[in-house]
Amino acid sequence: MAIKSSTSPILLLAVTLVLAITTTTQANDPDILTDFITPNASAVNASFFTYSGLNGFFNTDPKNFTVLKASMIQFPALEGQSVSYAVLQFPPAGVNPPHTHPRAAELLIVLLGTLEVGFVDTKNVLYNQTLLEGDIFVFPKGLVHFQYNRNHNQSAIAVSAFGSANGGLLSVPKSVFTAGIDENVLAISFKTDVPTVQKIELGLMN
Repeated sequence: MAIKSSTSPILLLAVTLVLAITTTTQANDPDILTDFITPNASAVNASFFTYSGLNGFFNTDPKNFTVLKASMIQFPALEGQSVSYAVLQFPPAGVNPPHTHPRAAELLIVLLGTLEVGFVDTKNVLYNQTLLEGDIFVFPKGLVHFQYNRNHNQSAIAVSAFGSANGGLLSVPKSVFTAGIDENVLAISFKTDVPTVQKIELGLMN
């Protein structure tokens, strides 16, 4: 006569919890066991740790919202260092649409002009602020946020620091309306009709 083991479900639950904790822990940048990560340590000099891709951003007058990034993709020396930068350039009335960074908080400082910024927490509360030159604002990791240059006559420039070498970017408008979600689902979800959804989709694709 076979005896059923009463510990199997408990063991299965324990293994599941360990895997879940491990997966959650690895959602952030992993710790490295060396000073830095390089493609070939013997050939590395100070130039590897230097990035000039943000040079001259003050001399531009953007016609559209522009982001100049210094993340692991552009600057490989950042791999494993849990930090990156971006320069945000706003033309008059320019906007950085609602978006999230799933792997990093964002610390923004305004260098030129003014910006209206805000984020929405998981209780659907909006935290909104108008920033002047020199003001700093933090966007918590993973929360939907935006920046807007309300001034219709002057450009604005800000610099953002991220707590990840590759914080990731998820644009709310594009992820919702250009990812291929069924238009009927979108129409019902936003309490509108399919032609309106199609009009939004077309505008985001241009």
